[in-house]
Amino acid sequence: MTPGSGLQAGLKNRHLSMIAIGGVIGAGLFVGSSSGIATAGPGILLSYALVGTLVVLVMRMLGEMSAANPTSGSFSAHADRALGRWAGFSIGWLYWFFWVVVLAVEATAGAKILEGWVPAVPQWGWALIVMVVLTATNLVSVGSYGEFEFWFAGIKVVAIGAFVVIGLLAVFGVLPGVDADKASFGNLTSHGGFLPHGPGAILTGVLLVVFSFMGSEIATLAAGESEDPQRAVTKSTNSIIWRIGVFYLGSILVVVSLLPWDDPSIAKDGSYVAALNSLGIDHAGQIMNVIVLTSVLSCLNSGLYTASRMAFSLGERGDAPKAFARVNSRGVPMTAILASVVFGFVAVFFNYLSPDKIFLFLVNSSGAVALFVWLVICFSQLRMRKIIQREAPEKLVVRMWLYPYLTWATAALIVGVLVYMLFDTEHDGRQTVLLSLLVAAIVLVIAVVRQRLAAGRPAPAAESPADKVSVG
Repeated sequence: MTPGSGLQAGLKNRHLSMIAIGGVIGAGLFVGSSSGIATAGPGILLSYALVGTLVVLVMRMLGEMSAANPTSGSFSAHADRALGRWAGFSIGWLYWFFWVVVLAVEATAGAKILEGWVPAVPQWGWALIVMVVLTATNLVSVGSYGEFEFWFAGIKVVAIGAFVVIGLLAVFGVLPGVDADKASFGNLTSHGGFLPHGPGAILTGVLLVVFSFMGSEIATLAAGESEDPQRAVTKSTNSIIWRIGVFYLGSILVVVSLLPWDDPSIAKDGSYVAALNSLGIDHAGQIMNVIVLTSVLSCLNSGLYTASRMAFSLGERGDAPKAFARVNSRGVPMTAILASVVFGFVAVFFNYLSPDKIFLFLVNSSGAVALFVWLVICFSQLRMRKIIQREAPEKLVVRMWLYPYLTWATAALIVGVLVYMLFDTEHDGRQTVLLSLLVAAIVLVIAVVRQRLAAGRPAPAAESPADKVSVG
């Protein structure tokens, strides 16, 4: 935890473990995978594997820095120290912006499901109820956030684990009482081949699935409020390979093995519902709706927590209003939470007022932030490794593999994805990158102007919070 931050170690090890596991399972995995399958066929497995590898490498870098210096600001605080105040300010605010927009997206998605169950309450009413309940949860204590997330993530983990086991049993023909006539590993190659739309579809698939991986880094932010931050970061970093392998690659492999990739039901009902329906499981649609709703609530819960802690860290470093860095007697940054949720409420309002203009702009302009964050983590780690080696080499309990070559290769891959997006007009890739770059440029200009104005003022006698960030 950042010394003197005022945050309390209210997260237990079981909370951190489940936050780390659940963090990689976003609602996008359930909702967005069908479009990826339609675009790349069974080859979508390579898209998931490529992005999964990217996330593993980025998380290894972040784990190296966060194990040496666990802090609620995570990569923003590391960028502040390694690259400069402008970098910490810019990526911190962009990340905050990303998550408050996610709040609106997930609140709306959850409201649609709940309205289908209880139509007497309008959709906007459900969105309001969901936001209010989870805001209250976060305001009570960090422990209550951890407890809610423990159960939300637990349901997701059990559901996907059961789906993978049941699906594989069906594919091997040993699932009792089920006639899965379409289930076969032959589905991976028998309908136009493994890459029915050619190898180029793999990269297009990357664009469609990359954003469902955002959230892997939440464990490193939450570690600052845990009982043993260094252990929590090390554990979550070391376990990410099997988490991505089982929950993403495992479950998608099951989907494209149970059904041909071009089966109309995948596009119509969604990939996971279609897969369950093919096994003749009763009420598959409602079962999946419960799981998706749980994922939505989990994403909302973690999104509000993550946005508020980033706002808290920015306030602590003087890059946001000082009120953001104040905590109450329970160690909860109330102002940072309320400021984040207010923006989320405003975005929800825009989703009903102007879904095709203002809200679409908000979504697209935050869409590439995940890739910007990962790129900043790469460049921060290149500099931070030298700082840690010089000042506290014993803190290097997690090390990036093949440093610095693999770090540079990862950065090049991220840039390659961004460049490819610029040429993607079919799936709004170009619009997403350009709008995200516009917002990033605005934030960057503000950061540089602030830094120059600060440089022109006399230096304060006291040391600033940013200067106090250390690896010790």
